[in-house]
Amino acid sequence: MQAPKGTAPPAPVTDAAPPALPDFEAMGRNAGQLVEAMGRSAARYLTPDGAQAGPSDEVNEMVRTLGRVAESWLADPNRSVEAQAKLSQAFLTLWGSTYLRLQGQQTDPVAAPEPRDARFAHADWSQNPYFDFIKQGYLIATRWAEGLVDEAEGIDEQTRHKAQFYLRQVTSMLSPSNFLATNPELIRHTLAENGANLVRGLQMYEEDLEAGGGQLRVRQTDPSGFEVGRNVAVTPGEVVFRNDLIELIQYAPATETVLKRPFLMVPPWINKFYILDLNPQKSFIKWMVDQGLTVFCISWVNPDERHAAKDFESYMREGIEAAIDAIGAATGETEVTAAGYCVGGTLLAVTLAMQAATGNRRIRSATLLTTQVDFTHAGDLKVFADEDQIRQVEARMAERGYLEGARMANAFNMLRPNDLIWPYVVNNYIKGKAPSAFDLLYWNSDATRMPAANHSFYLRNCYLENTLSQGKMVLGNVRLDLKKVKIPIFNLATREDHIAPALSVFEGSKKFGGPVDYVLAGSGHIAGVINPPAKPKYGYWTGGPAKGKLEEWIGKATETKGSWWPYWFQWIEAQAPERVPARVPGEGSLASLGPAPGTYVRIRS
Repeated sequence: MQAPKGTAPPAPVTDAAPPALPDFEAMGRNAGQLVEAMGRSAARYLTPDGAQAGPSDEVNEMVRTLGRVAESWLADPNRSVEAQAKLSQAFLTLWGSTYLRLQGQQTDPVAAPEPRDARFAHADWSQNPYFDFIKQGYLIATRWAEGLVDEAEGIDEQTRHKAQFYLRQVTSMLSPSNFLATNPELIRHTLAENGANLVRGLQMYEEDLEAGGGQLRVRQTDPSGFEVGRNVAVTPGEVVFRNDLIELIQYAPATETVLKRPFLMVPPWINKFYILDLNPQKSFIKWMVDQGLTVFCISWVNPDERHAAKDFESYMREGIEAAIDAIGAATGETEVTAAGYCVGGTLLAVTLAMQAATGNRRIRSATLLTTQVDFTHAGDLKVFADEDQIRQVEARMAERGYLEGARMANAFNMLRPNDLIWPYVVNNYIKGKAPSAFDLLYWNSDATRMPAANHSFYLRNCYLENTLSQGKMVLGNVRLDLKKVKIPIFNLATREDHIAPALSVFEGSKKFGGPVDYVLAGSGHIAGVINPPAKPKYGYWTGGPAKGKLEEWIGKATETKGSWWPYWFQWIEAQAPERVPARVPGEGSLASLGPAPGTYVRIRS
C-alpha cells in the first residue's frame, strides 16, 4: 500500500524566550489518570478472553528464521569475531565524534538516515548531541544486523529473504523514534501538554483494542470522515447483475458516443473495488467514463463462512465469466476489453489462458495493472508462503471458512512498517492525536475476508509452486498455458512496488504468447496506478515488449512526464475504435438492481 508522505520537520526553536515550565499540578492529575487507565488495560489483557495463549505463529517463525542466521555466524568463530569487531569499531568512531561535538566542534555524521526517512526529521535529532548519538547508534546497529543477514553463509535464499523481512520488523519496532524517553519531539510534546497526550493515547489504545476484538487494530484515519456512496465511490451507475460472488456495476455514460466494445474492470478481491473510485478528482473509473468507455466493474462480495468452498475456478466462472455474460445481455456485444488490478489481474490472466485453451475467446484485449503471473520475484509477501506457514493459514481458515481481513491488512502494512505502522502508533498512543481523515487510508482499513478454498489455491499455486508461469496450473481439468494467449496485452508495473515488484511484472510479460506492451510507472502499487492526468505526481516509461533484463529495458526506455492514463487510452482505442451511441445502464436487457456502488461493497469485516 502507498504510505502517506511524512510531515515536514517543525521550525527550529529560537532563543527569543525560554520554554514555559510544565504545570506540575496538571501533570500529576494526568499521571493518576494514566495509571488508572493502564490498570484497566492490564486487567483486560489478563482476562481469559484478552490474553494470548502463547507466542503467535508469526513470532515463532521469526525466532526460528533469525536463529538460523545466528547459527550460521556462530558456526565460524573467526567470522563472528570479525563481525563483532566491525560493530565495536563503528561505535568507537561514534563515541569519538560525539565527544568532539560536546566540545563544540562540528563533525560529519558516522551514520546518516536515508533522505526519505521521516522518523528523524525533528531538528533535535541532529542538533542535540545526546539524541544524535542515540539516532546514529540505532542506525549503526541496524545496518550491522542487516549486513549479518546479507552475508550469512549456509542458508538458502528463501531463509535469507525471510530473515531480511523479519529483521526489518524488529528494527522498525525498536527505533528510538517510537519511544517517549528517546524521542526529543515526544518529550517536548509531552511536557507541553503536561502528560495529557499520554492519557488520550491510552484511551485510543483501549478503543483500538476493543475494536479489534482483543487484537490491536491501529487506526490510520478517522473513519467518520467517509462513507461509501456519499464521498467515496460516487461515480454514477447502476448494479445490473448479482450472484453469490459479485455485483456488476454499469456506470452512467458522460459522452454522447462510446466505444462499441464494452470495458470490464476486475479489481482485487482482497480489497474493495473503490480504490479505483476514491473521489471524482482521482477516480480512474470516472476518467474512463469521461473518455467514452462503457465501463462495467466487478464488486466482489465480502465472503463469510457460506463462501468457504468458493475456489479459484468459482471466482473465474462466477466472477469474470458471469460478468462477461451479463455485459453481453446488457449491451448486445459478444466481445469485451478487460483490465485486472493486482490479484484481479492474476485471475484475469488465468481466465485468458482458459479461454485460449477452450476457444471461448470473448476477451479481445487485456490490461494488467501491477499484476503478477510469474511469482519467481514476488517480493516480501513471499515470506508468508512456505509450506509450514500455508498449513498454519489453512488450519486457521478451516475453523471459520475464511481468512480474516485484518490478517491480510496487517501483512500489507508489514511491507512498509516505517510508513504504515509505527508513525500511527506514535501519533495515536504517545502524541495522543487522532489521525486525520484520508480517503486512501480509509480504503486501506476497509479490509475484506478471503474464502478458504480460493485463498489456499492462490497461495499454493502462485506463491509456493508458481504453476501458472510454468504451464502447470489446472482448473476444471484444463491445463493452462499463457503462451496460448495471443491477444494484445498492456502490462503496467510501478517502480517502487512492494507487492508486485517491477521485475516480477517484467518477467511475467515474457510468459504470454502475443504482443505485450510493458509500461513502467513511477511510485508504488497504489499511487503509481491512481495518478490522474489533472494532477499527475509521477511519470512513466515506455519501451515496447519486455525483452532482456529490466535494467537494460529501463536504460533504453522513453520517459514521459505526467500520467500514463492517456497513453493507455490511446492503446485501448486503437484495438477497437468504432463508436456507438452511449448506453444507459438499466435500459438494456438487464434492469437496474439498485444504484452504484451497490450492497456488497458496504459489508465490513
